[in-house]
Amino acid sequence: MATGDVKRKLTAIFSADVEGYSRLMEEDELATVETLTSHKGIMGKLIKQYRGRVVDSTGDNLLAEFASVVDAVQCAVEVQQVLNSKNEALPENRRMHFRIGINSGDVIEEGELIYGDGVNVAARVESLAEGGGISISGTAFDQLGKKLPLGYEYVGEQSVKNIRKPVRVYRVLTEAEAVGKVIGDEKPMLSPWSWPVAAIAIVILAVAALAIWNFYFRPAFEPASAEKMAFPLPDKQSIAVLPLLNMSGNPDQDYIADGITENITAALSNIPGMFVSAYNRSSPYKGKDVKLQEVAHDLGVRYLLKGSMQKSGDKIRVTAQLVDALAGRQLWSEKYDREMKDFFQIMDEITLKIMLELQVKLTHGEQVRKWYGTTNLEVWGYVAEGLGIFVNYSMANNEKARELFTKALEIEPENVRAWVMLANTYGIEPRFGWSKNPAESLKTAIQMNQKALSIDDKNSEAHSSLSFIYMIMRQHEKAIEHGQKAIEFAPNGAESHILFSQTMYYAGNFDDSIALGEQAVRLSPNCAAWYKIILGRAYMLAGRYQDALVIFEKVVEQAEGREYDLWRGNCYLAITYSMMGETEKAQIHLAETKKVNPKYSLALVRRINWFKDPNHLELILDALRKAGLK
Repeated sequence: MATGDVKRKLTAIFSADVEGYSRLMEEDELATVETLTSHKGIMGKLIKQYRGRVVDSTGDNLLAEFASVVDAVQCAVEVQQVLNSKNEALPENRRMHFRIGINSGDVIEEGELIYGDGVNVAARVESLAEGGGISISGTAFDQLGKKLPLGYEYVGEQSVKNIRKPVRVYRVLTEAEAVGKVIGDEKPMLSPWSWPVAAIAIVILAVAALAIWNFYFRPAFEPASAEKMAFPLPDKQSIAVLPLLNMSGNPDQDYIADGITENITAALSNIPGMFVSAYNRSSPYKGKDVKLQEVAHDLGVRYLLKGSMQKSGDKIRVTAQLVDALAGRQLWSEKYDREMKDFFQIMDEITLKIMLELQVKLTHGEQVRKWYGTTNLEVWGYVAEGLGIFVNYSMANNEKARELFTKALEIEPENVRAWVMLANTYGIEPRFGWSKNPAESLKTAIQMNQKALSIDDKNSEAHSSLSFIYMIMRQHEKAIEHGQKAIEFAPNGAESHILFSQTMYYAGNFDDSIALGEQAVRLSPNCAAWYKIILGRAYMLAGRYQDALVIFEKVVEQAEGREYDLWRGNCYLAITYSMMGETEKAQIHLAETKKVNPKYSLALVRRINWFKDPNHLELILDALRKAGLK
């Protein structure tokens, strides 16, 4: 990823985990999970109350972020007080104590997740806290000053992996007698001669900080507010294309700007996972000097694409800018200079380039640049629309997607992506029981992937597809071989990672499956629900039930009100709860599964699973029998 594409921000990072978690799980797994769920629920509510946001909550870990260090520390103090009170009702050997670490630092933001040195430092600071205690970094301590009625104990400088300088760490003291005190802090005093130097350094730092703020963080325009939207923001990326301004000075050329605007809007509508405001809703803003936040409020979208067109002689210049209305900032801009020989070809070329940039920024990241392999907007449209339909698995969707991929190949027979996706429409038929002749479907899928590899033998998507097909055929060694090649040729490809995760799951390598699945979700934070199902299943059979429940609940949320089959999340919730011994909850989710899919049965489960070790399938079947499935 290029440096310019990385989104960074300063934030207060709150990291927590359970002291002695392994011991608690070993002594009483079910009781530990129950307490963990209760304690995390309390933490989540308090984090929200103090204007924070839970970023991740897998296993016994919890990661959150706050705009203010003061809010983060206040929240941590109340969390420990409330959890301490809850623990008093438990036997001493069953009490669950969290360690909390807080750091203020720079992080990389990818979708809903955060990474980087700031998070690493918070985790290290957390590990130095006592159970039921709070530790903070030196940067957090410096920002707190005397804003809170607390005391602190300096515990020295600590080394952090991949951080060059040691990190100062302080323990938070909540006792009344400690308020206002800093125990053991030995900061070196400046000599009289060093004061002028320090003053100059402070001025330089202040100027630099102001420059950084103005360049990176200061809003370019007044941000929009989600509360003022005329319509609730959709649960996927939302955008409107504003009419391009005709800068030529000739109203007779408005048709060029209008044509490009309509072309972009229509093409955007084909991008999977995106809500696009209709052109007729944004056209009233044509030629008007409007405030961007007001447009976002009126249309109920987060992102706006605006730009201009200028024709001079036989040349045309088109500019495009993507803005985040909620942040009040521009995310991306570009200009395109072309000769006006073939207007429609130019319009398609510019539209395609803008589409790819928007997908990179808003949906699938850098990997999308390699997806379509075409400069033909019509081909791009067929493949993009087919992809969006294909991932909402149903027999009707599969057939419609197949028609679209076929149309793309009729125009461009050497399009590798279309061949691979066409192969996938045949490869998944046995997976969902849609094929009258599964062997023939798989044979066709292999042939189409071989066609793709004859065009590009290093195409990771084709190798991923073959890995999936050989897995269905229970040829697990071949499946692993192609999965490894897919990762080799696309080391940063989310899809290659998640499909290889699935292969390793059925091969019985659950730890590898989890590692690959987690990497896939990191690479594609806005991933489809089926990514999460693959990761959740690996958690489930690895015995990480709480992690599995969190994932499957998200799948159900993602599926509600959409085409994606709602029963898939519920059936795995039923299996997981049954494996945990919570039969009543398992029965509830099994009932929800049967309500949406009355054909769900033990026979179906046998047919759509391809484990190398039949004992793994028996674990699932046994869990479903206990929940009442026949």
